[in-house]
Amino acid sequence: MVRWNLLGHMLLPFLAINVITITTFDFLMDRLVLCCFNCLTAGYFLGTWPFQEHLTCSFTLVLRNFKISPSIASQTAQVFVRMTLIFMPFQYLGGTHRLQCDVELLLGLGRIRVTCDATGQPIDPTTTPPPVSDKSADDWGPYGDRLQFETAEFLFHNVEIGLWGNSLQADNIGTLPPFTDHKELYKTIDATQVGDVQWESFTLKYNGEQPNFWFWPAFSLVERLLANTDFDGKFDYTPYRDFAGKEQMQCYENFMSGDWVWTQADKIAVDPSTHGSTFIPIILGNDKTTVSVETGQSDYWPVYLSISNVHNNVWHAHQNAVELLAFLAIPKMAKKYTDDPMFQHFKKQLFHSAMTRIFSSLKDGMTMPQLMKCPDHHFCHVIFGIGPYITDYLDQVLVSGIVQNWCGHCLAFPNDLDSGGAPQTRDLTDTLADELLPAVAWNEWGVDVSIVPFTNNFPCADIHQLLAPDILHQLIKGTFKDHLVEWVGRYLELEYGKAEAKDWLADIDCCIALAPPFPGIHRFPDSCGFSQWTGDNLKALMKVYLPAIKGHVPDDMVQTFHAFLEFCYIVCQNVITDDTLKELKDTLQQFHLYRKIFQEVRVCPEGFSLPLQHALVHYEALIFLFSAPNGLCTSITESKHIMAVKKPWQHSSKHNALGQILWMNQCLAQLAVIDEENDEGLDLDENENAGIVDEQPGLAHSDVVLAHWPGEQCILCLQPKSEPGPPHPPPFTGHIKIFSSTIAMFVAPSDPSGIGSMHCECIHATPSWQGGPAQYDCVFDGMLGMEVAQVYNFSCTLVCWFDCIIDVPDELIGMWMVAPSFPDDSLHNLTVIHVESIVCNAHLLPIFGKEYVPSLVSCHNALDIYQAFYVNHFADHHAFKLVS
Repeated sequence: MVRWNLLGHMLLPFLAINVITITTFDFLMDRLVLCCFNCLTAGYFLGTWPFQEHLTCSFTLVLRNFKISPSIASQTAQVFVRMTLIFMPFQYLGGTHRLQCDVELLLGLGRIRVTCDATGQPIDPTTTPPPVSDKSADDWGPYGDRLQFETAEFLFHNVEIGLWGNSLQADNIGTLPPFTDHKELYKTIDATQVGDVQWESFTLKYNGEQPNFWFWPAFSLVERLLANTDFDGKFDYTPYRDFAGKEQMQCYENFMSGDWVWTQADKIAVDPSTHGSTFIPIILGNDKTTVSVETGQSDYWPVYLSISNVHNNVWHAHQNAVELLAFLAIPKMAKKYTDDPMFQHFKKQLFHSAMTRIFSSLKDGMTMPQLMKCPDHHFCHVIFGIGPYITDYLDQVLVSGIVQNWCGHCLAFPNDLDSGGAPQTRDLTDTLADELLPAVAWNEWGVDVSIVPFTNNFPCADIHQLLAPDILHQLIKGTFKDHLVEWVGRYLELEYGKAEAKDWLADIDCCIALAPPFPGIHRFPDSCGFSQWTGDNLKALMKVYLPAIKGHVPDDMVQTFHAFLEFCYIVCQNVITDDTLKELKDTLQQFHLYRKIFQEVRVCPEGFSLPLQHALVHYEALIFLFSAPNGLCTSITESKHIMAVKKPWQHSSKHNALGQILWMNQCLAQLAVIDEENDEGLDLDENENAGIVDEQPGLAHSDVVLAHWPGEQCILCLQPKSEPGPPHPPPFTGHIKIFSSTIAMFVAPSDPSGIGSMHCECIHATPSWQGGPAQYDCVFDGMLGMEVAQVYNFSCTLVCWFDCIIDVPDELIGMWMVAPSFPDDSLHNLTVIHVESIVCNAHLLPIFGKEYVPSLVSCHNALDIYQAFYVNHFADHHAFKLVS
């Protein structure tokens, strides 16, 4: 025993010194830690209590503070767990309780969960998990077989009720369809037992009105999300810190790599009753679009719930990671009372009271571990916590209890937001409520102390810290559309008068309309005069707006847009590093510098104290807390809103529609659970390596697949010229197939993509697209360092090259400029390339100059008429990474 203690005291300083000296060498450090841990673990169980304590403290220091890869940390903790299972029956000198505490400490700091069986007892993590369901593989419940279930799922999702009479008829040989009518289909879905979580409601009475608040039990929704086997392999059970590159830069990607969740996990580790529990942050969000249900005085707006443990690509692929949680009633009064302070206060407190009631089922699980099944089929103890809240600024005012025009994150004054201020916190708000009069707190501190945020009723929840960044409303709709684009219109009016300003705006609209077709970009064939802008409209306008205004407005305005777009695209990257954050800060400084032009030309004479633009200042801190914002943003609730509210509303009778929407969502949930259970073990035959982006700068790989059928066939005769020189290829005469399109598949995690971050887009080369004009798309060629070419056909992939006009991007808008290549001063530079050298589509925008756009130009012939183009790296996030 003494030998083990002496050995331990000799080896521990050696281990600590070596770990500190080689922190920059990942491989050696990982192997050293793992080797020493394996050797000393046996000494732990055979040593005396002082040695056990020293060993635990040493490895706690190593695992907590040094840059050890998560896989090695997991392996070290798993070794400790296995030794625990072996030695637990023996009451070693440290005692069973001491061993349990050491296990839990190393598990928490080693970033690995405690795997349990169905009774909550710890087991070896490598143990084969229990099956997802006790049902047999061919048990499809009330549906009978897979065909009938898939038919039911397809019909319920895609077929209008009015089509039943014509579509469900017996065929020529008398075979009946799976369902005779919609009533039989609905009856079958209602008979589904799994996933059958019933809606609940409660009523709050005011002024004789009794609006109902409908909700699904939050505990049941979280339980359903955790048990979803589709998330296996795309789910983080513990916080982690990711470091990459020679300089060991910290990487922020999925939510669990952020600092906030790490801090919460540390709090869990301090409490002996929660040691070893998996932290499950609850993400909340709402959509401002109210759902009128013709119930007199009440409208409803939906609230959504998700969990932060799933990876960003799960949210991007819309893989049922977001659940509709509740419909909150919006009380209404007679018009004369709309602005009454008492009624406004009542509406706010009604919201917080309803949210407290809705989340009451999770409250116990925020302090006492709950045993739940996880995506990998194992069980573990979990602790819930209120996580980030995703919503726009006006609802942030409601949720956080601040005064409008103040910031929810800091105490900056509303007339000078950019000067910043001390952080807003829950403790500060509580102190103000105790010490100040409500009027003083309102006017001088921007806090409505009469409102108690619902998060105050739950542990470790500070709503001011939990206000998540909102890319759609803060950046795209707010700063870009409502501010910058509107300011351009006001500048033109101040500079040229209203009449001439309309002509300039019409010409800008023409420039925008001339943008050649590109996958994912909404076209503006007429103008940008939408009565209601959608998120897709706004994103498309951002991608083509910059070249359209160059020459129409001062250069500083163009650079303001350029800096802002750079900021947006940096924020939306899937992985953000320390270098990325430095770029983000520099870009924000440029934006603040160049936007002063709008103050100088009297468009914004009073400055820029605007909450939406001020929010940009907090993005760096929020990335530290919650990791990359492109996962945690309103797009995850927007897509759910379409499936859970808009489509059911469209399919409803519009009379008492809320009840129909609730029932449709319950049916969708039942179908989704059946699909998850019976998809277990299916081979999806997905090529996970397809489209991997190479780590070498400037190279990218993609899979390019030709169309299934050729557009036409022809006979080609090639006879080489009889001229001296190098040997010519032999003559060729034969049939060739001409394809009019191809599909390029590549990894684009920052863009809307599939579960494996795969994105696909069509490349066209056809003389007539959908019966209209020709469409010959441009592409990036990866063999020559991202050269741009226009494709004429896919028989031999005939392309026409473009040359760079100068060797640097345009200094105002940051885009490369190219022109068609004419090597002989007369003929296009045509080349046949291999189809597999194509990386993806390239988007070219004409360089318009200061003249009005000719009326004969359209988006279909712009590439033929104009002679110089910008390479639009704002076309999508993949192009931004390739070309920037």
